[in-house]
Amino acid sequence: MGRRLLDIGLISSRSGSYRWLAETARSGVRAAVQLINADPDAPVTIRIHEADPAGRADCYGPCVDRLCRTTGLRHLFGAITSASRKEVIPVLERHGATLWYGAPCEGFETADSVAYMHSTVNQNVLPLLDWALPALGRRAFLAGSNYVWGWEIARVARMQVTAAGGEILGDRTVALGDTDVAALADEVRNAAPDFVLNSLVGESQYAFLRALRQHGCRIPVLSCNFTEAEVLAVGDAAEGLISVGPYFAGVGPAPIFANSFQRAAFLSVMTLVDLLGQPGSSDDMTLPQLLSGGYEPLDPATHHRAHPVHIARVQRGRFNPILSLPMIEADPYLSRPPTPGPAARRSHLQVVR
Repeated sequence: MGRRLLDIGLISSRSGSYRWLAETARSGVRAAVQLINADPDAPVTIRIHEADPAGRADCYGPCVDRLCRTTGLRHLFGAITSASRKEVIPVLERHGATLWYGAPCEGFETADSVAYMHSTVNQNVLPLLDWALPALGRRAFLAGSNYVWGWEIARVARMQVTAAGGEILGDRTVALGDTDVAALADEVRNAAPDFVLNSLVGESQYAFLRALRQHGCRIPVLSCNFTEAEVLAVGDAAEGLISVGPYFAGVGPAPIFANSFQRAAFLSVMTLVDLLGQPGSSDDMTLPQLLSGGYEPLDPATHHRAHPVHIARVQRGRFNPILSLPMIEADPYLSRPPTPGPAARRSHLQVVR
């Protein structure tokens, strides 16, 4: 049987406030496509159709709709922010299409039209705080971008810190992409927390780090979404930042990928090709249909992937390891018994207002 042509969409904001992350994810998709197309045993030859929403959440849906209508493709890669992911889900559902999402997810979502290929809440913010609370202290300041990622990370952090007997000294948000963060940095310095959990995104995060360091503030800053791609963008102001993720180029054996976003994008393409190589599969099948054969890397119930967890600190321009945990199954709804540590004292019954 000969190779068949597979059209895929690549939704990548090559401009806008989080272009550094989008570009590195784009490179992961293109590297995987190049590898597949050069493999004579691959079941498909892939053709990419690209769209650039320019970092505007309201442009993602129209971009996906246009690609699906004009090309008939059913698999798309990209979308960096949770807002962009949520914008495209209704469009995907109309077309029976799947988004292979390669960025960290705040959890509390399992869409049939999305494969979640990066870490979720029990693989990022919970292990990060389990390490930070005994290591750094229990007085936290929360700073995030004003949309679903920032809201949910802060909500889970409040639950985690207070369950451990800690205190939230401040909880502030700024508009996505806003770089006027001097007042926020001043508030952090005046509050003098043991650490800042920073769920800012893109240029907002970079400006915040620069504002803190400009006045010599050395309060530890933690992140669930900061990567090697952004160390170059921030420069010396990133020194000392602590991040969590499933992969860092400076942690473990010789690096294969530049960062976790590139890795997730690469694995997304390879996973789809694996699924399409299974007997009875076809390019127009939905994600639940493709996973019905029991494909192990993706949980058929949640569509999330198991990952190792690494916590690392930026030192001299690269990430150095602090703690590594073995593979953790995704639990986007925090429905499983908690692991030992500060998280173990949180209530099994949660009231969400």
